[in-house]
Amino acid sequence: MSTIYEVTGMTCAHCEAAVTAEVSGVPGVTGVHVDLATGRVEVHGDADDGAVRAAIEEAGYAAA
Repeated sequence: MSTIYEVTGMTCAHCEAAVTAEVSGVPGVTGVHVDLATGRVEVHGDADDGAVRAAIEEAGYAAA
């Protein structure tokens, strides 16, 4: 199962790494793919939506 989030504010590889690290730490996440060009973050696994959104915000970005 995967869920796609639209994330605003990511502009560089550091942004990508920060989001990947935070989201990867959420229980139930089995994989994360960040596309800087589109601002899309694809999260694989069975994680709680609120926990994923909180992780994205912890990294310093907003998820739509």
